[in-house]
Amino acid sequence: MGKKGGDTRVKRQMAPTFWDIRRKESQFVMRVKPGPHPKNKSYPLGMVLRDAIKVTKTARESQVVLNEGKIKVDGVVRRDPNLAVGLMDVVELATGQAYRMVPKDSEVLAPVAVEDAEKNVKLAKVTSKVMTKGKKIQYGFHDGRTLISDAKLKVGDTCLMQLPESKIKDHIKFEKGAIALIITGDNAGRVGKIEDIRDGVFSLPKRALVTFEDKVVELPVEMVMVVGSDKPVIKVN
Repeated sequence: MGKKGGDTRVKRQMAPTFWDIRRKESQFVMRVKPGPHPKNKSYPLGMVLRDAIKVTKTARESQVVLNEGKIKVDGVVRRDPNLAVGLMDVVELATGQAYRMVPKDSEVLAPVAVEDAEKNVKLAKVTSKVMTKGKKIQYGFHDGRTLISDAKLKVGDTCLMQLPESKIKDHIKFEKGAIALIITGDNAGRVGKIEDIRDGVFSLPKRALVTFEDKVVELPVEMVMVVGSDKPVIKVN
């Protein structure tokens, strides 16, 4: 009889390097299901609870907590331990404590505790813009959301979203002088100022020149996310 469904586990040695797991503890670990975030830039929700936030001790305990509807992701109750949890997602516990997944110390993702005032908002980077039927503009965001809006947005801009309604509260333009968060690479987690934006050429992609306290780096715009005009609008590190 043929195999049904996809595999729910992956070998620990093949897991993304930023996963905070013990590589030699056992052979397998839970796998990220296809979803809103790429598998190489996200955690499975069950692993966030067990290994990142450390509120459970085993995968079975994580599953029990999820089955009881005690965990929310971006304001929505989630029960799938293999759900992809990625950049800027907010994981809220039954106690009311919430954590935002952000790049930190050169790692792609790490949880940071957020205050009650910020657990119902998140930053979403505009990654696509298309014209739909009726000449409406549909925007796509880095976390898989799509939204038809009259807002004048450009690819690369960032929106402050109200959760779980996905309502745009604020709009941050990708432009010179904006404050940017590096979301991948050696500088992941660092916040700096965009000094210049350089158009792409045949051999180079569009780049942003970002200054920190100790150095200046030139990065492809895909590695940069604007988080404020003069300072981050929410806690990002």
